[in-house]
Amino acid sequence: MINSRKLEDLREGTRAKAENFVRQCASVGIDVLITSTYRDNESQGALYAQGRSTPGPRVTNARPGESFHNYRIAFDFVPIVDGKAQWNDEKTFTRCGEIGEACGLEWAGRWRSFKEMAHFQEPGLSIAALKAGA
Repeated sequence: MINSRKLEDLREGTRAKAENFVRQCASVGIDVLITSTYRDNESQGALYAQGRSTPGPRVTNARPGESFHNYRIAFDFVPIVDGKAQWNDEKTFTRCGEIGEACGLEWAGRWRSFKEMAHFQEPGLSIAALKAGA
């Protein structure tokens, strides 16, 4: 199973935007930790099973092959304050979301359903287009 945290595992354009996001956050005093970039189908399947056939809360609605992470054009992050992950700091996530959007990323914190405060992806693409080779 592969669940990478390396920005180098993202497609070139997404990687450049992610690197800019990290730099821009740092420039305003926000440290961020990248928690996930590329995921293979097996890792995506394990996440999809969580809260369904395995214990834990549901963390994704994307089946294997249906996540932007599978196509190397999405990443997850968490703000770090005093060396600790701030998973529940909505204000800092919102500021990070604004920074990511300014870097040309789609922030899942704006989604109407299944908001993911910690997720960015390339805008303007669909899973169907990606499956077709986009």
